[in-house]
Amino acid sequence: MNDKISIVNIAKQTIEAEASAILNLSNLITDDFAKAVKLIYNSKGRVIITGVGKSAIIASKIVATLNSTGTPAVYMHAADAIHGDLGLILKDDIVICISKSGNTPEIKVLVPLIKSTKNKMIALTGNTESFLAKQANFVLNTFVEKEACPNNLAPTTSTTAQLVVGDALAISLLKLRGFSSQDFAKYHPGGSLGKKLYLRVKDIASQNEKPQVSSSTNIKNVIIEISAKMLGVTAVVDNEKIVGIITDGDLRRMLAKTDDFSKLTAKDIMGKNPKSINFNAMAVDALELMEINDITQLLVEENGKYAGIVHLHDLIKEGII
Repeated sequence: MNDKISIVNIAKQTIEAEASAILNLSNLITDDFAKAVKLIYNSKGRVIITGVGKSAIIASKIVATLNSTGTPAVYMHAADAIHGDLGLILKDDIVICISKSGNTPEIKVLVPLIKSTKNKMIALTGNTESFLAKQANFVLNTFVEKEACPNNLAPTTSTTAQLVVGDALAISLLKLRGFSSQDFAKYHPGGSLGKKLYLRVKDIASQNEKPQVSSSTNIKNVIIEISAKMLGVTAVVDNEKIVGIITDGDLRRMLAKTDDFSKLTAKDIMGKNPKSINFNAMAVDALELMEINDITQLLVEENGKYAGIVHLHDLIKEGII
């Protein structure tokens, strides 16, 4: 059992077993699912999600997904609920109870308490004949034939099924709300995903030095400007318009070809028609432009005038890559 082939086979069997069970879930989606989604969508309250054991962990994840996609949700552990946390449930809240069997002691105690508050309840269970299912207003079926665990004991396939149905719920609500990428960015301002949706070139370029020379600047001063601004590049600007670019690479190529560069100017070695990007463009668009052209920096323009530089290192630092 310790050989690599056996381990790989176990992994594959686990994945295939869970994949098969997940695929079958689409056959279990009924009108109750649509009704549950509409109930949540039209609600003025929050979604309270509760469970015990591994189901509680899944409940926590579904709460996080709902919150990040525009549906206010709160996690409540079923055991804690019957010891004081039931006060979390407000008048207009909707409660989702997650339980594979739907018959655990905690669920049997909790469900009548929820019913007494007259809050609507959605069951997310693998047993549609369970106590939980029969007491709920709507049932989301997460039935799996067996766990991936060879003893059919450890919650594996069943918790994956719960997670997938939770995702289906969240995405359905997202679609109904017309939740956009801009909305997503508001909920994820600190993460790399959010930054891809809101970070603009101007946010980066404004923090950098702004190296520039004119086309008539002598090479010595070009080198001084590039070294002083430490971006490995300088824009060549005449009358506030970009006319060229000089990089460290251009300087190295010049030195390889020329022994005496004392009479050379920026115009003699600059690259013409450099790649540039608008000041208000998204940072992720700057990355795409760099990748397409196999370059590490872009000149930035604002209203047709030179406005700075954005470098690949800036995008790495911001987590865009």
